[in-house]
Amino acid sequence: MVSRSYSNLLELASGESPSFGRMSRRIPRIMTVAGIMSDIDDDPSESVCSDPSSSSMPMDRIIIVANQLPIRAQRKSDGSKSWIFSWDENSLLLQLRDGLGDDEIEVIYVGCLKEEVHPNEQDEVSQILLETFKCVPTFLPPDLFSRYYHGFCKQQLWPLFHYMLPLSPDLGGRFNRSLWQAYVSVNKIFADRIMEVINPEDDFVWVHDYHLMALPTFLRKRFNRVKLGFFLHSPFPSSEIYKTLPIREELLRALLNSDLIGFHTFDYARHFLSCCSRMLGLTHESKRGYMGIEYCGRTVSIKILPVGIHMGQLQSVLSLPETEAKVKELIKQFRDQDRIMLLGVDDMDIFKGISLKLLAMEQLLMQHPEWQGKIVLVQIANPARGKGKDVKEVQAETNAAVKRINKTFGKPGYDPVVLIDAPLKFYEKVAYYVVAECCLVTAVRDGMNLIPYEYIISRQGNDRLNKLLGQEPSAPKKSMLVISEFIGCSPSLSGAIRVNPWNIESVADAMDSALEMAEPEKQLRHEKHYRYVSTHDVGYWARSFLQDLERTCRDHSKRRCWGIGFGLSFRVVALDPNFKKLSLERIVSAYKRTTTRAILLDYDGTLMPQASIDKSPSSKSIDIINSLCRDKNNMVFLVSARSRNTVAEWFSECEKLGLAAEHGYFLRLTRDAEWETCVPVADITWKQIAEPVMQLYTETTDGSTIEDKETSLVWCYEDADPDFGSCQAKELLDHLESVLANEPVTVKSGQSIVEVKPQGVSKGLVAKHLLSIMQENETSPDFVLCIGDDRSDEDMFEVIVTSMAGPSLAQNAEVFACTVGRKPSKAKYYLDDTAEIVRLMQGLASVSEQTVTV
Repeated sequence: MVSRSYSNLLELASGESPSFGRMSRRIPRIMTVAGIMSDIDDDPSESVCSDPSSSSMPMDRIIIVANQLPIRAQRKSDGSKSWIFSWDENSLLLQLRDGLGDDEIEVIYVGCLKEEVHPNEQDEVSQILLETFKCVPTFLPPDLFSRYYHGFCKQQLWPLFHYMLPLSPDLGGRFNRSLWQAYVSVNKIFADRIMEVINPEDDFVWVHDYHLMALPTFLRKRFNRVKLGFFLHSPFPSSEIYKTLPIREELLRALLNSDLIGFHTFDYARHFLSCCSRMLGLTHESKRGYMGIEYCGRTVSIKILPVGIHMGQLQSVLSLPETEAKVKELIKQFRDQDRIMLLGVDDMDIFKGISLKLLAMEQLLMQHPEWQGKIVLVQIANPARGKGKDVKEVQAETNAAVKRINKTFGKPGYDPVVLIDAPLKFYEKVAYYVVAECCLVTAVRDGMNLIPYEYIISRQGNDRLNKLLGQEPSAPKKSMLVISEFIGCSPSLSGAIRVNPWNIESVADAMDSALEMAEPEKQLRHEKHYRYVSTHDVGYWARSFLQDLERTCRDHSKRRCWGIGFGLSFRVVALDPNFKKLSLERIVSAYKRTTTRAILLDYDGTLMPQASIDKSPSSKSIDIINSLCRDKNNMVFLVSARSRNTVAEWFSECEKLGLAAEHGYFLRLTRDAEWETCVPVADITWKQIAEPVMQLYTETTDGSTIEDKETSLVWCYEDADPDFGSCQAKELLDHLESVLANEPVTVKSGQSIVEVKPQGVSKGLVAKHLLSIMQENETSPDFVLCIGDDRSDEDMFEVIVTSMAGPSLAQNAEVFACTVGRKPSKAKYYLDDTAEIVRLMQGLASVSEQTVTV
């Protein structure tokens, strides 16, 4: 199906109709002049609701979107203005494609070039990159790019995600609204570029990293069913840090417009889920090993898997003659001089902990004079990706520390620290890996640092390199790692010596332990690491992510989707095709046509908002209910989880209202009738077991309370910390199920509650009881309205819906099972909130008043 919001600028220029075949046409530039584009097209009608009958196609094309294309570009040296383009072999995005190893999957890249291209050349460059490399360049004006990348990304998002709070203007940089607007504008430009090449029914889109966190909203707005994955390559901070971001909810909602969100570690995913819980009120569930968040009827899956390295590329570099020559040179420089090399490879930025590593080296040489003259720390400092005062401070501090250590512990022909701050080719770095006895990574906060992985594979080496190192081909290899516990690869390298980089003494001790460790143990640790790294390479990571993305999107074609909300609050509601909003006109029409009506209403969350502090009904609600009850054609029932004393007191003015209390255990048909029970009288001696357990959790969970009803006990944690309350609720549920295993009760969790109630009691019993009474009186209803908002009401919906085929309802009865909010339900209808429900009931009440008057 061709999307009606397809916005290919080429079509506007050429007059061609939209087409989604393999790209063979010329793609124009999107933007060639500076300026901020609008934040987002605020017209939800522009979003596409695809035909539910369309089928999901096997994955045959992936659009990979990142800030930078995996392309190197340089001007020709002949003086012409032409460009030379080549693949960037070190780009993760290119390695990702190679790792898939499936020629039938077409990969298209969307991103920026590192080099600035003049607007007059952008059409030609776009054509070359598309035809030769299947790359779609996104051209950004220099000023806009600077505010987006060096401004918002590097000054605000990147420091915050690495736990650096902007406590002062000089520290991290205060939030700047204009930089945020630049960020949103660039994400919109990326979306426009993707629009030109996407086939929304078939293509999968994989967005990478924090530079493009707003992009999922723009794509989801254009194509409600887009198959969209997002992977965050940086840490995700704890909720205490993240919630300081002024646009925190906008970014969370944007990410939730993805189908699958990937993180390197469980900690990063846990922090994200906590933010969703605390700031958006969303909870997550784990089903059959898959973790997901229910969001507007869509399940947003969460994936935890660290990225790997490109084994083939690294092994080919190990086999290069240049690598072998460099290894010979390093052996001569260090091993032949009886020096033991320790190695650090880090970017020159404030989070890599280079200065802390140097302090630990200094501490080691002071504490263990025997290592003086024997060990050398080679610190390779890659050029900084950002720029600013903090980078200069790191460089100055590093240079000063190197100078001080070499002056204190050095001697002619020996410098304990060798700082290499000039750019090195990859084969040169690999040669250093091969010769180093220990690799040190002491970042204070880092995402997925692949240096340890590269070191392990390099130490495995090959026959030629092993021969240079004086090792037998079949001899066990060895390697040692000292790594910070604050980096993404730390959980997967259990054989490494993990350290807190801030504790200089412990890092120095770890370095000494690594040097002193027995050879067999070094070999065992290396073998364990090599087995993991070699089997969890970049291909494994990419295939696993895309398999989960395909699984998550499998049901897209079966759901009915539409967009709601404006700006970055836009989201897509996905529901069963038969699930629809209850029309006031339709139900009023059915209400007027019918003569025997059954109306069942939940109370909390239905007639009364959950957030209300005063839970008692308003005089307006009482008047509406009485108007419905006065109509002789109606039988109205209020079905509540509250105690019978509470509902009896609240609705004492409603003479003809039927009441069901404690999920239907107690029931009466009118105010003056006696209370009866739907099930045999319960034995409540189990309370003596359950109450002390609940009391224990109440004492240890601030904000929680116990509600003791006649036949049930409820532990409520609505006012507790959301994460802690949820955790305690799961533990309490298990605890109660264990101690009450032999009792005639059911333990269930609900919305911020854990409840123990007699077995067999449910709101469905009330619905059955009411329908059976009306059938016995030969007044089978020809109109049924049942409204509720939570899990306990699903039992009522099930009874009502299944009764449509039975004798308890009149032939061709009008049945309306309605839930509150757009979410998966056994009900066939929904209304958005309690305000709409009250308006609906008021509409029905006014019809009844007119009937009574007549």
